[in-house]
Amino acid sequence: MSKMFERTEINGMVLSNRFVRSATWEGMATNDGAVTPKLIATMVDLARGGVGLIISSHAYVRPEGQASPWQLGIYKDELIPGLQEMTAAVHAYGGKIVMQLSHAGKFAPEKLTGQTPLVVSDYEEPGKMPCHEITDQDIRELVTAFADGARRAKAAGFDGVQIHSAHGYLLSQFLSPVFNRRQDEYGGDIHNRSRILIEVYQAVREAVGEDYPVLIKLNCKDFVENGLSLDDSLQVGRMLADVGLDAIELSGGLLTGGKMSPSRPGIKSEEEEAYFREEARYFKNAIDIPLILVGGIRSFQVAECLVEDGVADYISMSRPFIREPNLINRWKSGDRRRAECKSDNKCFRSGLTGNGIYCEMKNNEKDK
Repeated sequence: MSKMFERTEINGMVLSNRFVRSATWEGMATNDGAVTPKLIATMVDLARGGVGLIISSHAYVRPEGQASPWQLGIYKDELIPGLQEMTAAVHAYGGKIVMQLSHAGKFAPEKLTGQTPLVVSDYEEPGKMPCHEITDQDIRELVTAFADGARRAKAAGFDGVQIHSAHGYLLSQFLSPVFNRRQDEYGGDIHNRSRILIEVYQAVREAVGEDYPVLIKLNCKDFVENGLSLDDSLQVGRMLADVGLDAIELSGGLLTGGKMSPSRPGIKSEEEEAYFREEARYFKNAIDIPLILVGGIRSFQVAECLVEDGVADYISMSRPFIREPNLINRWKSGDRRRAECKSDNKCFRSGLTGNGIYCEMKNNEKDK
């Protein structure tokens, strides 16, 4: 049997294989972030399809941190019953599901939230974009919000939580010199820029306990001028491992990164897959906690080699499961053809219609 289908554990969370569904925005929640039957069905399809670990769509921990319409929320207790329905449905099919906790910061549109976006540093040109530079009080409230979100996730039956600190969202903005030009204890060198992330992790850990999986999604690099560097990112990973983090999902790039964004277009060959593999190798050689690698992986052979060569412990994908939620069962059955996803990112465009993300190409094929 392939190593990809071994049973493993992350802080007591037993996983049936090494494949992870990376968090994304599905556009299937209600206007106030509540679970819908369509979102539950999407999670169930992933569990039935054999995904070892499902990471939920990025869920905003405070109303002003919402990034997109119809995004999942975790900012109030009233959302817990719907989330309980979702986790119970996933567990009924033998799946495991982790809640991703997020705040969009600068990328939270005021026209959506009705509130001025929070920014790490108010460095924009006057009049360019109304914003509110985060104060010490804001930081304390944000730390509490992430901890409260984790508490709600555990109460809702999630098997763990993941803190979103990648792609230019709020915690990622603190790490990146592009956004963080603060002159206080949260700005300057990487030790200071990572301070809030350590504080968030420790507050989350206190909220959920030592025997509950806590993961982080982290940029290896921002891939922009003056962005987060690989060496600085590795320092953050080491600090988190030292204080008890259970696993890192390694990604990279910013939402505004174009061809170097987290969801890079046009992956047509195995050589173009796993575009963070060298950065992952760097991490794996230096940090002794489980590493989950995301980033354009489309072939079983590539995934298997990454694990067998010690580049990563788990392989994470997102877009391929939008087209093929049954992909892992297909591969396990012996059909090792490449994932059918064309990496055209049209699935996200489809989500903006209000019907949730879906593969346009797959739908077009059905219509023929």
